[in-house]
Amino acid sequence: MKGGEGQRVALVTGGAVRLGRAICLGLAEAGYDLVVGYHSSASAAAEVAASVTDHGRGCRTVRADLSEPAGAQTLADAARDTYARLDLVVNSAATFRPVPLLDVDADEWDSVMRVNVRAPHLVVRAAAPLLRAARGSVVNLTDLSAFQAWTEYPHHAVSKAALAHLTRVQAKALAPEVRVNAIAPGAVLPPDDWAQERWRAEADCAALKRVGGPEDVVKAVLYLADADFVTGQILTVDGGRMLGPSGPPRPGSESDESE
Repeated sequence: MKGGEGQRVALVTGGAVRLGRAICLGLAEAGYDLVVGYHSSASAAAEVAASVTDHGRGCRTVRADLSEPAGAQTLADAARDTYARLDLVVNSAATFRPVPLLDVDADEWDSVMRVNVRAPHLVVRAAAPLLRAARGSVVNLTDLSAFQAWTEYPHHAVSKAALAHLTRVQAKALAPEVRVNAIAPGAVLPPDDWAQERWRAEADCAALKRVGGPEDVVKAVLYLADADFVTGQILTVDGGRMLGPSGPPRPGSESDESE
């Protein structure tokens, strides 16, 4: 699958499902060949590969357990062996499960930190020689819990805050050859266990009064991949949710909407 001049190659962790899948397909449409990392979603990864090849791009799917240190090197080796280059790493793989704070024991804490924080570091570490040679870039996927106290997902929130700061550290450590940025999506894809009513309520929390979609994150990835004077930044894609309420509630009302 090694290409010629002008070839661009992206590695996407968690690329078989949800946002990772959308990012893979968006990158293929933009002309990237892909390494799609997955853990347990083999059939979904095969479907992504078929869609990527339908766009005329190369695609290699690679099973890698990112809770184990060797998984990161497996993915980097696949990019090297398949394409002999790597222009973009998207760290999309993550765990996301609700556990009350006082129920988070040491094993539960470590299982989340291994995938959500340690793995993005190890993937970038393993891919650094290829990224430096291509003067490539990294996009880490964090979310709004990096900036807000999500008590329903406490250790997830802490891991995403750590990933946001890891992004800044990576950006400074790998400059000037490699740029590193992150995206913090808001309501763009509902968790599988959420009721429709809860998802619709998310629109009221955003300044734009609507939810987004995976395509909004794909656009942000493509922007950061090409923005060669941007590094160490976290791009929030949330319809203005981080702006907060318009003001205090009106007297006698529980609404936070402005007049």
